[in-house]
Amino acid sequence: MEQLFQKCRKTAEEIYRNFDASHDLDHIDRVMKNAMEIAATEPSANESIIKLGVLLHDIEDAKYKLEDTISVKEILELHGADEKLIDEVVACIDSVSFSGGNEKPFTSIEGAIIRDADRLDAIGAIGIARAFTFGGARGRKLYDANEEARKKMSEEEYRKEETATVTHFHEKLLLLKDLMVTTEGKRLAKERHQFMVEFLKQLNREIGS
Repeated sequence: MEQLFQKCRKTAEEIYRNFDASHDLDHIDRVMKNAMEIAATEPSANESIIKLGVLLHDIEDAKYKLEDTISVKEILELHGADEKLIDEVVACIDSVSFSGGNEKPFTSIEGAIIRDADRLDAIGAIGIARAFTFGGARGRKLYDANEEARKKMSEEEYRKEETATVTHFHEKLLLLKDLMVTTEGKRLAKERHQFMVEFLKQLNREIGS
């Protein structure tokens, strides 16, 4: 299994090299650390599925996917994974994306762990850094005092509308703490969430809003 993982990692490295710093290989490594920390509290979880799921979870991200992007299934097939493992890994990845609050339900503890681990990297100090990195890469405004955060949206609306980065905090990042599903994920999210709250208070003081 380790050999399979290393082969998949080499393929993934080539793909993630083309992404901006908010979704690069460092992001994958941080999510992996989060996932292993959560998995240590979930003895029934399959570590091999989690590691492959984390490694490949952004390969087909709609924000970066091109017409010729190789799929997760194709990567796993290329390196000799069996059909059962492929189905399990793909099912986990399918439930990771927030999609404007329209995410698919997770179907396994491995899927829950991967989703929580990824969301932990979207909040706290690193989440703030990633949000502004992504916004900068897309040419988004830092903030817009006249912009209303959307409370309800379709996946298409969530992906197509280019809102300011601070608006994104209210549309997604500040919601993630209460969307964690594992006990350890919930615990880890609390401090990170509070850091974001304090950051936004300080930002409002500085910009006078």
